[in-house]
Amino acid sequence: MPSILHVDMDAFYASVEQRDDPRLRGKPVIVGGSPQGRGVVAAASYEARAFGVRSAMPASQAARLCPHAIWREPDFDRYTADSRRILAILRSTTPLVEPLSLDEAFLDLRGTERLLGPPEGVGRALKARILAETGLVASVGVAPNKLLAKLASDLDKPDGFLVVREGEERAFLAPLPVERISGVGKKLGERLESLGLRRIGDLAERSREELERILGSAGGWLHDLAFGKDDRPVLAHREEKSHGTERTFERDVADASVLRRVLLEDAEEIAADLRGRGLLARTVAIKVRYPDFRTVTRSRTLDVPTALAARIHAVAGELVAALAPRRVRLLGLYAENLLDATGARQLALFGEEGDPDARRLAAERGMDEVRRRHGPGAVRPAALLEPAAVRAPLRPPRAGTTSRSPSSTPARGGRRSPP
Repeated sequence: MPSILHVDMDAFYASVEQRDDPRLRGKPVIVGGSPQGRGVVAAASYEARAFGVRSAMPASQAARLCPHAIWREPDFDRYTADSRRILAILRSTTPLVEPLSLDEAFLDLRGTERLLGPPEGVGRALKARILAETGLVASVGVAPNKLLAKLASDLDKPDGFLVVREGEERAFLAPLPVERISGVGKKLGERLESLGLRRIGDLAERSREELERILGSAGGWLHDLAFGKDDRPVLAHREEKSHGTERTFERDVADASVLRRVLLEDAEEIAADLRGRGLLARTVAIKVRYPDFRTVTRSRTLDVPTALAARIHAVAGELVAALAPRRVRLLGLYAENLLDATGARQLALFGEEGDPDARRLAAERGMDEVRRRHGPGAVRPAALLEPAAVRAPLRPPRAGTTSRSPSSTPARGGRRSPP
């Protein structure tokens, strides 16, 4: 019996905007940065998608495709609040819920049939409850495993409900293009097409040995997926491995002082979030993209894990300074190799002997408390009190176990992880 559900909110950010402003309903809505700048599309309503607008598309291109679209800047506080409400609904059904981002999650309903009834009925009830309690529409896929459930929810959008039953796996997958398989990127897709492997059914017609011979280890993986084999469990508690932000500047930036300020703003935000989650970073990494779109990354592993903004900023600044001076289009900062603070070491309020960061950490925790009580702008480092020299919108990454594959949006805000 299919017992894995994938719940995926339809055009989530745009749908929240349409729900909250009835004037937008039925109209093409794009959530993202200004099309006059270097913004990108965070989400597009289905009315806008009909014109070819897609997430992560440059805003200027989206404006050309759909010149009459209504634009809204992202409001991640609202989106996160709705995401938490939706997750609460899912978790009231089963504790085995694995959030993938703000707008999608897996559920494992195995063993719940006697209590809840067939998983198909549970999926339909969840769709109805989400709509009734949030005013938002979800698509649901029900299948024997995560691979099939995610494909099922995606293929029947919007307002979809699709079930893949045991024994139907190969017939369901065969006509789909290989690019539908999560993990098949542009390069692998082009390689498969050059071999005449355009549909998932084409993969199933080749032997495992042949695919491994021509594709290496990926061949065996693709062969299993072509038959609908996927033994990944639904993980209610996923280990977060990195946390970060990216900014695409409205204009290329060459001023080193501006880049240092951007890094400081991001380090403050990242460090505060790490402290709030009880995490420490072992590695600090940067990502720099130049006007010609050449991208470089650099990282440094610390002797002592940290959740201190000053240390993250100092290391990031050194990494950027070591690069040849050039104009910068995009700047990203990441805290990686995250550890549980209690498991890594106990951080005393005013320090342990030999801990050079302890007093500064206590001060930053005090700032956290002031912000919790009086708002995020109540206290800031002195270096950030002067007016910003350049507008540098953030591109919050899609939540997950890594921030190396961010979705693109030019709103302010940091890394958005599953609530």
